[in-house]
Amino acid sequence: MSERTVTLKGNPVNLVGPELEVGSAAPDFTVVGGDLSTSSLADLQQGKTLLIAAVPSLDTPVCDEECRRWSEETANLPENVKVVTISCDLPFAQKRWCDATECAIDCYSDHRDTSFGENYGVLIGDLRVLARSIFVIGPDGTLTYKEIVPEVADHPNYEAALAAVKG
Repeated sequence: MSERTVTLKGNPVNLVGPELEVGSAAPDFTVVGGDLSTSSLADLQQGKTLLIAAVPSLDTPVCDEECRRWSEETANLPENVKVVTISCDLPFAQKRWCDATECAIDCYSDHRDTSFGENYGVLIGDLRVLARSIFVIGPDGTLTYKEIVPEVADHPNYEAALAAVKG
């Protein structure tokens, strides 16, 4: 497997895990919710199209803006689409952020075992945070869209991700 990198404020950082291909089966993972319960891909998806927004930390300005944007966009999405955010923030920090922002999307923590980050190839291992990325998984479990943002401090392509969940 070749070394993959993104940049964080212009500095290269290595990604841990495979590079997923659109059209492949979405790998399973385990994340922790604000109530400390664990959830897998199947638990989150429940036969819907799933948009996963992976972010480094909800307590940073770009992540905050991104999650607020996804929260607002949920009102315009079909009922068969679910949007979640995954970060390596502790579940308690995520719950605090969600409560303070009245977020309309669920946040999950990959802090415990980083299985999402490793299985989706977006774990920045040295920092134990996730690279900013978007994954859309169809109801059949197939990865239909992915974006790993080249510069972690930049926003993702919202329009392309929204087109993927609506298409």
